[in-house]
Amino acid sequence: MSQNRQYELVYIVAPEATEQEVADLHTQIEQIIQRFNGTLDKTENWGRRRLAYEIGHHREGTYVVETITGSGELMKEIDRRLRVIDAVIRHLTVRVDEDLRVAERLRDERKATQARRRVARGLPPEPSPSERRGEAHEDQDEDRIGLEGAEVQR
Repeated sequence: MSQNRQYELVYIVAPEATEQEVADLHTQIEQIIQRFNGTLDKTENWGRRRLAYEIGHHREGTYVVETITGSGELMKEIDRRLRVIDAVIRHLTVRVDEDLRVAERLRDERKATQARRRVARGLPPEPSPSERRGEAHEDQDEDRIGLEGAEVQR
């Protein structure tokens, strides 16, 4: 039995396709995911955008990004289906669970190093809200929750 992993699926639909056709394509992918016992975590329709280069006489396309949790067999089936649908001019599937795991491990290592250095200097392991760089108020902590791993250490 294969394990569930997290994937990002990006596909570009031809500019001639209507919103209804894009929605129907999304519904087809949802049905495949349900049949293979996967989950559709997030869907983002980026809308119509200019392509970086011409693909089959198309200069624009509708971009759709979906985050899927499921097995490799599920992704093989989605890939097979997207290859035969004429409205899809390109698609790409990327496994992202390993990248998320690496980023989390690096964030934990940075926090451990910071705590060890603070203790060596005689400070508490966690900085108080007033010690954080660039922050004037504690209210801003809520805005920085998703950006903790993006801080640059000097």
